[in-house]
Amino acid sequence: MDAFFASVEVRDDPSLAGRPVIVGGASRRGVVAAASYEARRFGVRSAMSMVEALTRCPRAVVVPPRHARYAEVSRRVFEVFLGYTPLVEGLSLDEAFLDVGASRALFGGGVEIAERIRRDIRAETGLTASAGVARSKFVAKIASDINKPDGITAVPEDVARFLSPLPIERMWGVGAKTAPKLHALGLRTFGDLQRCDPATLQRRLGAWGARIAALSRGDDDRPVVPDRDAKSVGSEETFELDLSGADEILEALIPHAERVAARLLRAGRAGRTVSLKLKHHDHRVISRQTTLAEAASDAGTLIDAARAMLARLSLGGARFRLVGLSVSELAAPGEQPALFPDAGRARRLEVERALLGINERFGDGAVFRAGGRRPPERG
Repeated sequence: MDAFFASVEVRDDPSLAGRPVIVGGASRRGVVAAASYEARRFGVRSAMSMVEALTRCPRAVVVPPRHARYAEVSRRVFEVFLGYTPLVEGLSLDEAFLDVGASRALFGGGVEIAERIRRDIRAETGLTASAGVARSKFVAKIASDINKPDGITAVPEDVARFLSPLPIERMWGVGAKTAPKLHALGLRTFGDLQRCDPATLQRRLGAWGARIAALSRGDDDRPVVPDRDAKSVGSEETFELDLSGADEILEALIPHAERVAARLLRAGRAGRTVSLKLKHHDHRVISRQTTLAEAASDAGTLIDAARAMLARLSLGGARFRLVGLSVSELAAPGEQPALFPDAGRARRLEVERALLGINERFGDGAVFRAGGRRPPERG
């Protein structure tokens, strides 16, 4: 999908059309979750601090994220995918691999299927998507980014030649820290990697060197794996003003426990391990984990776990700029039975489902638990 979060916001509020839109926390410690293409022209990008983003683009419209809304639109997009093939491997809410090899008899070749999917997404959601068509996941991913927004790239038979002029920064795993090491070896493009002796790369870079040598030629035999489960579900927030004391931190964690519980319920999952994350004002991180007697997907259980972990910490007068909560060891409810089941779990789940239904109908934050910091409202 093209600038997915920002595009959803523009579609839902047409007054934003043509304006630079940034989705993210508006505070000085906020981070950009997404930026419209109008904002990207000023150099704004995801994961950039909001301070830098607004310095680059002072006239940007900052919109708080609405994760439930994005998840709702994502489900409709994935329903379009599944109309063409059951082999859909989601990477995130707005991106997926599709294996359409067995669908060609019904819908035509890869390019035709990609065009059909893009047309159906636009009709169903009013949003645009870009596609890459190739024989491997790695190359399709690269191709999908080349003609954004609202474009399609079909990779020719000579894959190595197609990749050759591209900068190595387009390769998975090559980022701000890795790229300088490759540049120091005289490697700046895929073609440079293709011409380099794989043994030399392996000697200089270890096992990863052999891997990128293969990828530089487009060699990637990984299959599309449908219905891949997330390993964890989490939510965190950076605050404008530092937090201190267990009570204040727990108050800040309650809406995040609710958000995690809602995501678990929507996915039909429950988790056994609850993790707490606290980041000091000087960026030092404290993390703690606890294992539940029974896998849970209700916010009450997650809040109780957070309260217990906080009670075991010696916080003193420490100040924290970020708090977060996550759940892992995911399974379908009932797959991890407890030796002594919690009799109140079913009742808490009923309450959780009722809250989720109300918020999905009337919007995030329509109903929330007493004692927690109310989620920011859309202005």
